[in-house]
Amino acid sequence: MDITSLDAGINEPELIEFTQHLVRTHALGEVGRGERAVAEFLLAKIREWDWAVELFDAGGRPNIVVTLTGGGGPGPTLAFEGHMDVVTEGDPDQWTVDPFGGEIRDGKLYGRGSADMKSGVAAMLYGARALQLSGPFPGRVRLLLLADEEGMMTGAKASVAQGFVQDVDGVICCEPEGDEVCPTSKGAIRLRVDFTGVMSHGAMPWQGRNTLPAMARVMLGLEELEERLIEEVGSRTSLGSPSITPTVIQAGTADQMNTIPGTSSLFLDVRTVAGVDHETLLKRIGECVDTAARERGIGSSVTVIDDRPWVETGSDTPLVTALVDAHEVVNGVRPVLGAVPGTTDGTILTHYGNVPSVVYGPGGKWIAHMVDEYVEVNDLKRYALTYAVAAHRFLHEGSRT
Repeated sequence: MDITSLDAGINEPELIEFTQHLVRTHALGEVGRGERAVAEFLLAKIREWDWAVELFDAGGRPNIVVTLTGGGGPGPTLAFEGHMDVVTEGDPDQWTVDPFGGEIRDGKLYGRGSADMKSGVAAMLYGARALQLSGPFPGRVRLLLLADEEGMMTGAKASVAQGFVQDVDGVICCEPEGDEVCPTSKGAIRLRVDFTGVMSHGAMPWQGRNTLPAMARVMLGLEELEERLIEEVGSRTSLGSPSITPTVIQAGTADQMNTIPGTSSLFLDVRTVAGVDHETLLKRIGECVDTAARERGIGSSVTVIDDRPWVETGSDTPLVTALVDAHEVVNGVRPVLGAVPGTTDGTILTHYGNVPSVVYGPGGKWIAHMVDEYVEVNDLKRYALTYAVAAHRFLHEGSRT
């Protein structure tokens, strides 16, 4: 396939400047929730290109859907997905650059969200534009610009509920994966464990029922459960092992060290791989908690905050092979088939929307959420072109089946 016309459709200086402005677009007072300002900026470019747009709300946060019809006859629908939110920058004094400055230094574009994932959003827009400018194509391309990926993924969940993916044949999630094509992702379960005892004076512990020893026993029990789980399902080369990780403890107050807490809470971040049944695992965690609580004579409950199943898309599916081939065409080498250590909106779109997904985008795999986050400037056009080639291949091959 001659990619000259696709390459010519990407204005690299404009793409770089666009990405810089995306990084600089930050809604003060909405740390981690700055989608509205970002959405307005994206909509200006979308309208400049005269693209048809649909807007929908998810939890008071804006989401954008663009559908491009190629005019080349019937064919499949390929979606590109990106999220508009970012995590907090943390302490700005720990950064060597302005977290929202979009500064380019030594070939790197710095700033919160530069890799995760405003560069991916920019590349998918300009890749779709290049495909459109290259001439008619069969089928359709849909762009999903979603809110709240860094939180509860309300944008992705709403896009499924409102039917925006029911006609989609495959989705490329443009998250940073460092030149890896990732058709598999870990699952995630977020849990809250509450313990209820009886508060009492620290000098008279027998008058109360302390929740903290039960919490300690639960953490030790979950550590043992994690070890058994790893023995049962093993470790995946690209994903690693399943894990059960306590992340937050809430109990008592530092200015009341002489008081035994009558209530306490433990939050867990559980990560799973293929072969782990979430329902069974939740039952085992519940049994661990219940046993420890009853032994100490206190009450307990487990609340599922969010449940995101693991995802596996076959490496031989048209979606994955189109992307792998496109990467080789653009870069001259076959990409590594990797895996996402966390979860993405693709997890939601695949599990609840029944759409095959693959994750692939500009930016280092491990740079997200870190101080001095950056993306290589040269990655921007490279990925935009790869997206355009992948779309061309997927849509044309699908139209012939």
